Amino acid sequence: MQHDNAIEVKNIKKKYKVYYDKGSSLKEKVLFQNRNKYEDRWVLKGISFNVKKSEAIGIIGNNGCGKSTILKLLTRIIYPNEGEIEIKGRVSSLLELGAGFHPDMSGRENIYINASIFGLTRKEIDMRMHDIVAFSELEEFLDNPVRTYSSGMYMRLAFSVAINVDAEVLLIDEILAVGDISFQAKCFAKLKEIKANGTTIVIVSHSMGQIEQICDRVIWIEDGVIKEEGIPKFVDELYTATMENRRLEKLEEEYLRNIDTKNAEINETYEENENLNINNIVTSKDRVDLPSFYYSPQAIRTGNKNVVFTDFKLLDEGKNVKVIFETGKSIIFEMHYKSIKPKLRGTFSVEIFRDDGVYCFGTNTYIEYGIIIDIKESGFIAMHIKNNCLLPGKYLVHIGIHNESAETYDYICNIVEMQIESKKNSGFGICRIENFWSIDNEIINGDIIN
Repeated sequence: MQHDNAIEVKNIKKKYKVYYDKGSSLKEKVLFQNRNKYEDRWVLKGISFNVKKSEAIGIIGNNGCGKSTILKLLTRIIYPNEGEIEIKGRVSSLLELGAGFHPDMSGRENIYINASIFGLTRKEIDMRMHDIVAFSELEEFLDNPVRTYSSGMYMRLAFSVAINVDAEVLLIDEILAVGDISFQAKCFAKLKEIKANGTTIVIVSHSMGQIEQICDRVIWIEDGVIKEEGIPKFVDELYTATMENRRLEKLEEEYLRNIDTKNAEINETYEENENLNINNIVTSKDRVDLPSFYYSPQAIRTGNKNVVFTDFKLLDEGKNVKVIFETGKSIIFEMHYKSIKPKLRGTFSVEIFRDDGVYCFGTNTYIEYGIIIDIKESGFIAMHIKNNCLLPGKYLVHIGIHNESAETYDYICNIVEMQIESKKNSGFGICRIENFWSIDNEIINGDIIN
């Protein structure tokens, strides 16, 4: 083991037996042997990484990818089928809320039991008792049975013990998600303190904010292998974008399967009803105005409805319906409408917001061309972005129709979510600004410069 490493994980593999219908009694196992069939499910397929002393790393990934299995292997609760794990120093772990606590014993008694599991003697526990109790802020409940504790109180006590055993390696699995805001802030501050004092920390969490606050490095696990490893912010953004892409791909597939049928129903309903009954929230599948399974559940509709949107599509340059686009590629915003009153005039608008509320871009037909459009009985209008400069992330689209006096005919906020991805490094922030670099007045032409 290298001198500056606290943990070395070398090509570990782990499988579990998954039974189809396992008998629960001896009689069932004898009489129904076919029920004992199982399959080997490989959770980890060859994971290798090192953690240096005083380093904090985060492990992220979707449910079932093997994050918690890695921590259990590190604590030696379970053992790998293949590979080796080496850890230098005393290990303290928080893998499950209240693990090692006896519900009928008091908080004080459970402190002694839990701390002894971590290898402390009674004398050492006595010396740390004041610090443990003070950090947990449970002085008045210390002699009550822990079965009377809330989940937050469980977490306070378990965390307080784990961080006061002078461990050289601390393993945490999702436990920081429990507790009130003030105690979470206190935990973060304490983790930073013990990290500064030389403790090695490994955290499994779905909270990207926690990971970025505490960790020096992130490992993304997918399908039993390491998919990405590096600086927390960059890996977290890539992971979040990938998960969002998959979600939107499923929505896109569902939309493409149903769009023809749904649009036919919409058109038929419009023909049968001159006076449209359009509600404010675009969420129900029974609406006659828009195919709700495609649009954002946060969509809100306002306006006098003298002109209404009847459909909306995001298209690529090949006129294919999509919700995932690449930086630098074309996006077409196609808006279908129907006028309830004759001889109306107005402007059409499109606005794009990032999912955190940042206003990225907005325009309308009057800003671009200085004209008020004569609105026909029905038709469609499209805004074309030839080379979109948005950087990877999730964005929300707003569309509107207004008259020359800025009165709203129809305005739909958050009508659709779209995802921007990039096949190559395209920079950071909201949008890409074209640029070039030079060295000693010589423009870099893309060749590798040593």
